[in-house]
Formats: sequence, structure tokens, C-alpha cells
Amino acid sequence: MVVAFSGGADSAFLAWVAHDTLGERAHAVTAISPSLAPEEESDCRALALEWGLRWTPVVTQELANPAYSANDGQRCYWCKAELMDALAPLAEREGAKVVLGVNVDDLGDHRPGQRAAAERGAAFPLLETGFTKADVRAWSSRLGLRTWDKPAAACLASRVPYGTPVTLGVLSSVAQAESALRSLGFRQLRVRHYGSLARLEVHPDELARAFEERKAVVGAVRQAGYTYVTLDLEGFRCGNLNQALSDSVRATA
Repeated sequence: MVVAFSGGADSAFLAWVAHDTLGERAHAVTAISPSLAPEEESDCRALALEWGLRWTPVVTQELANPAYSANDGQRCYWCKAELMDALAPLAEREGAKVVLGVNVDDLGDHRPGQRAAAERGAAFPLLETGFTKADVRAWSSRLGLRTWDKPAAACLASRVPYGTPVTLGVLSSVAQAESALRSLGFRQLRVRHYGSLARLEVHPDELARAFEERKAVVGAVRQAGYTYVTLDLEGFRCGNLNQALSDSVRATA
């Protein structure tokens, strides 16, 4: 089994269980590209060492694909297609199946990448066994995995509104701004990119602190190249740019 291992709660749980079940026949592989936050790459490496995983980083080139960088509603499709192109040779050499940590809750969001992976032969064990995100977190906690309460961390390109090109510079700015905010103690956050403006989403429980510490917050984000810094009063919402895409589709239907 080759596990697409991003370091998030889902893929980490899947990688641990695969290793616990299959030993060296389980191979955790992390796709390294500008869309992966540097902290996530480091955590994948650390988790592999802590858990004794057979782990390999592979470089992916999704930014070289104009269909990906154009950032229309199918961007995620091209990202997963590139991921599968990178993992397929490893899986073929080992006679293995590529598996992804997609859970039942993911079915309610716009995830064209799942279709790309399925078309290329990937399997989704968490879906097949009916695991929700809550199940993943509960079982991870029961197994003593430190990833049980890890905040959701989608790829950095998910911070860029559809229709805005995804470039190395944009991803670098987002990564730098989010890293700086984490250094200030914010855990669950997103920096949504709107050109020279950054829209910050933090957990609702941290909205008051973000406002109280706005001088440090603004300074940190401006260091990443943004001119204007705004705080979203609704707080963190996973996949809210997908909601904007759905609203746009309905408006033009």
C-alpha cells in the first residue's frame, strides 16, 4: 500500500494504521511542492521518524501545468492527477495500491481531486469503512496519535480565490504569512489571498485575541508582502472559497 501522506489528521491516521497492519509493505509518500506549507513537510518527516514509517518525499510539478495555475474550479483535479502521476511508478514497482485519506465528510464539499485519483486507480479506505472526520480524530486519540486534534491544513492554493492565477510568489506569500501567525500562537487559521489584501480567518474563539493583538498580526502579514490586512468576523470556515464557487455557478445557471 502506498499512502498519500500529507501529514493531516486523515492521512496520518491512514499511514499509521497501514504501517501497523502491513509493516514495511506500507509506504508513506509525501508530495513536495510550493503548495505544501514548509511546516507540513517538516511534520511529515517528524511523524515518519516517530512512528517508524517507511517514508519517501517526492517532488511534484503541478505549477508547471497551465490548467492548474489558471485556478478555475477544477484546480484540485489537476493537483491530484499530478500526485497520482508521481505515486503510480512507486506503486507499480512495489505491486501496491495507492490510497488517499478521504473521509465521509469530504463528500459534502467540492473535491474534483477525488475524481482524478479514482480515475487513476486510487482507493479510499476511510470512505469504504464509513469513517467521518470525528471518527478519525476519536480513533487517533484512542491510539495515542498526536495528530488527533491537528488543525485542518489544506494545500496553500486553497487560499487563492478561483480565477486568480496560482503562482510561486502567491504561494510563498501565503506560506510566510501563515507561518508568522502560527508563531504568534494562532493554530486554526487561513490567509486568503486577494492581491495586495489578505483576509485572515482564525478560530472564532481567537477573534478577540487577533483584534487585541492586531498590531503584531498586521506587522506579521505585511512582512509577507501584503499591503492591507483584514480580519474575517465569521472566523475560520473550511472550504469557504468552494462555497463562493457554488454561489457563482448558481448565479449563472
